[in-house]
Amino acid sequence: MPNQARWLFFAALALVSYLAIHYGWLDFLANENQVASYLRNHGITGFLVVTLAGAAFTGIGAPRQLLAFVLGFAMGGINGTILSSLATAIGAAGCFFTARWLLRESLTRRFGHRMRQFDQLFRDQTLMKVLMVRLLPVGSNLVTNLVAGCSGIRFAPFLVGSTLGYIPQMLVFALAGAGIGSADQYQLLLSVVLFILASLIGALLYHNHRARTLTNSVSDQS
Repeated sequence: MPNQARWLFFAALALVSYLAIHYGWLDFLANENQVASYLRNHGITGFLVVTLAGAAFTGIGAPRQLLAFVLGFAMGGINGTILSSLATAIGAAGCFFTARWLLRESLTRRFGHRMRQFDQLFRDQTLMKVLMVRLLPVGSNLVTNLVAGCSGIRFAPFLVGSTLGYIPQMLVFALAGAGIGSADQYQLLLSVVLFILASLIGALLYHNHRARTLTNSVSDQS
C-alpha cells in the first residue's frame, strides 16, 4: 500500500475510533438487556452488527470477558461463547493487519527490542505458543495483537491459536451471563467451577518458565 494511501487510511481509522469512544457508540455492548433486545428485534442484521461492534470493542482493547458475559446473557451459554469468540477473533485479525500494514515501521522503531524478542520466541511452533499466551491469565490482548502484527510471524497460526485460546475463558463468562439471564443456578455454578479450573490451569502454566517468558513478551509494561 503506498505511503500516502496508508496514512490516509490510518487517519480515517483513528478518527472513527475516536468518535466511537467519544460518543459511546460501543457502550451498548456493556448492557446485556440492550444487546438482548437488539438481537431479538433485528434478526440476522442484529447478529452482524453485534459481531462487528464486538470485534471493534475488543479490537481497541476492551475486555473480551465482558463481551462474552453480555452475549451469554443475551443468547445463552453456547451461542454466546461462539459469537463472542468469533467477534474477538475478528477484532484480533483487524488489529494484527492494522499493525502490519500501518504501524509496523513506527512501532518497530519504538519497540524494536520487543519485536525481535517476539520473533525469536514465536517463529517456531507459532500456533501452540500463541495458544499458550491466550490461555494464561496475564498479558494484554491488545499488545499481543499489535506485537504479532509488527513481527514476522504468519497470520494463519496466529489467528487459529488465538481463537482456540479464547474459547475456554469465553465459555466461562458466557455461562455466567447465561446463568444470570435465565436464573439458572446450575449454569452459574458450572461457570464458577470452570473459572476456578481455568485459573488453576493458568497459574500452573504461568509457573512454567517458558510460559512466563512468552507472557513477558506481550505484556503492556514499558
